[in-house]
Amino acid sequence: MINSLTKEKYNYYVRVLEEELVPAMGCTEPIAIAYAAATAKKVLGKLPTECEISVSGNIIKNAKSVVVPHTDGMRGIEAAVIAGLVAGNADAKLEVLSDVTDKEIKMMKSIRETLPVRLTMSDSELAFDICLSARSEGNEALVRIASKHTNIVLIKKNGKTLYEGKIEPAKESKKAELSVEEIVEFANTVNISDIEKTISRQIEYNMAIANEGLSGNYGANIGKVYLSTYSNDISVKAKAYAAAGSDARMNGCELPVIINSGSGNQGMTASIPVIIYSVEMKLPKEKLYRALVLSNLLTIHIKHGIGTLSAYCGAVAAGASAGAGIAYLHGGGFKEIAHTLVNALAIDSGLICDGAKASCAAKIATAVENGILGFNLYRSGNQFFGGDGIVQKGVENTIKNVCKLARDGMKDTDKEILNIMLNCD
Repeated sequence: MINSLTKEKYNYYVRVLEEELVPAMGCTEPIAIAYAAATAKKVLGKLPTECEISVSGNIIKNAKSVVVPHTDGMRGIEAAVIAGLVAGNADAKLEVLSDVTDKEIKMMKSIRETLPVRLTMSDSELAFDICLSARSEGNEALVRIASKHTNIVLIKKNGKTLYEGKIEPAKESKKAELSVEEIVEFANTVNISDIEKTISRQIEYNMAIANEGLSGNYGANIGKVYLSTYSNDISVKAKAYAAAGSDARMNGCELPVIINSGSGNQGMTASIPVIIYSVEMKLPKEKLYRALVLSNLLTIHIKHGIGTLSAYCGAVAAGASAGAGIAYLHGGGFKEIAHTLVNALAIDSGLICDGAKASCAAKIATAVENGILGFNLYRSGNQFFGGDGIVQKGVENTIKNVCKLARDGMKDTDKEILNIMLNCD
């Protein structure tokens, strides 16, 4: 077991949390589209008369069916473009639609009838690629976002480049610098004051939207169904509250969430079950903070090997990591955490991502269930072993196999999912 972290590595882990656990309002793919649109309007200096957007297949998949917040129920890519053009604040990035007036919502509905938005699927090799151009009175603004949600790589006005940034792989380098063993050590030793602001904000935001999901009427109400159908034990509450957050978020709730690896659903899945267990177990706040540090960093570690968007449901990685966070709350160390991760990843790594929509909440509940099961298996003396399917001896080896499966093996699956979605009514 690692005895200590260098100051450089310690600071790096703090920085990773600060960079990844940030607020976003609404599903992050349509919000990234709204961000591109708001930026284009800012460059153009006025509302355009026509607009064209070209996006990668994964963006279509994740933005096609979700409700855009502050639009009075408008769904999809065109709605995100219109919302960003009419009411977006480009300086707010993933909270681009956080300050929308009733007048602007009415304007969105009116402009949607008169402003043509032409959508095409790009042939970009990047899973995450948005290129939006807006035109008015002979002027044109172009904005491209690539690799991650706020990574603007190109801004042009009338053909002149105003800004050009780097298109980087989806943080493969960062993934390589993380390890389960170091993450456990960091969670054990981090000075709470160094992560308190980041983690306390996650607790506040994500529990607020979970409670809203349980009190309101959103989507298929998966969280409510769990609480009304099953026993009210701690594991059911953990699944219900995490699912309820997604119920609300996928169906137009205007509360922000703290994301993880670019995803609000992953941010909620990695945090809410751990919070519920800590509250039910009446544990001190410091223990919860350390467990959330662990769960969040494990999610980042797994997800960055998979990539930002793929055919692999990101909730699986977050649910397994939440299970590891729950193991930590029960006093588990590296051994218990590693086995929890392996067990959970062995169970539901076939869960597909078919875009952002109401059923994400049910997938989150499934992922949390298997994270908890992964822990309960190990503490009852049961586990999966190297050679069992994709499981390989050593937690890092199993994570590498999962990442390879999701990143490389499921490429054709991703294409077929998109084909099916585009041909469904």
